Amino acid sequence: MRLAMVQFISWDKFYAFDPRDLMVKEGDFVVVTTAQGMDIGKVIEFNDLPKEELADLGEIKPINRLVAREDSEILAANNSYYKKEQAIDYCHKMIKKYGLEMKLVDCYFSFDNNRLTFAFIADGRVDFRSLVKDLIRHFQKSVRLYQLGVRDEAKIDGDIGSCGQNLCCRGHLQKLGNVTSDYAENQQVAHRGSERLSGICGRLKCCLAYENNLYEELAGKLPAIGTRVKTKHGRGKIVGWHVLRGSVEVEIDSEKDGERKIVVEVPIQ
Repeated sequence: MRLAMVQFISWDKFYAFDPRDLMVKEGDFVVVTTAQGMDIGKVIEFNDLPKEELADLGEIKPINRLVAREDSEILAANNSYYKKEQAIDYCHKMIKKYGLEMKLVDCYFSFDNNRLTFAFIADGRVDFRSLVKDLIRHFQKSVRLYQLGVRDEAKIDGDIGSCGQNLCCRGHLQKLGNVTSDYAENQQVAHRGSERLSGICGRLKCCLAYENNLYEELAGKLPAIGTRVKTKHGRGKIVGWHVLRGSVEVEIDSEKDGERKIVVEVPIQ
């Protein structure tokens, strides 16, 4: 079954909907009916799932229609700067009242204006049950608190990266994939230090993932570190790689004990 993955706001997760026979493409904004009510979201991608995996998703609701201009105007009015600032200001006061260790970063009013979602960042789990009750009582809406990671905050606020361009997470990246220190090792940049490898969010830069597959493919063509080889300079063992140049560093065996070892770069044919 072909499903459209829809996102209601940039920091929220994706939800699956049935596009039916509608002419919907990636990037389109659509009106959908969720279990909580009507909302507007953006089609991020399409997934083809076998029937056995559909059961895990529960009921798949259909996309109602493409967004009309009037729909966009309603959603924009619901999420006007003034309205969101008022909501965030009140929530800030309540967070302080209950002494909660959490940082509020954004909020979102649904298309039908019956639901309000607050996005926050916290180091661990937060017991915000009393806070939610207070917010429901004040706003007279269904209220959800959604915990984000620190990378999501950078995606919301936006900034200029060390490359001089807008943050990737604020622009073309739809998904914030997992970036590990292995990526830096694979690309032989780990020695540059965390300050140069970390983004505005304090985590490893997303762009480390862009070429990682290529580096892994090229590295797979090189002999393993420690391999014994024969070169025109003599026999030795591989002690390093130059992945992009397709060469290795070979430590040549010493002919005499105590003799200084020589390391040469050898291309791999």
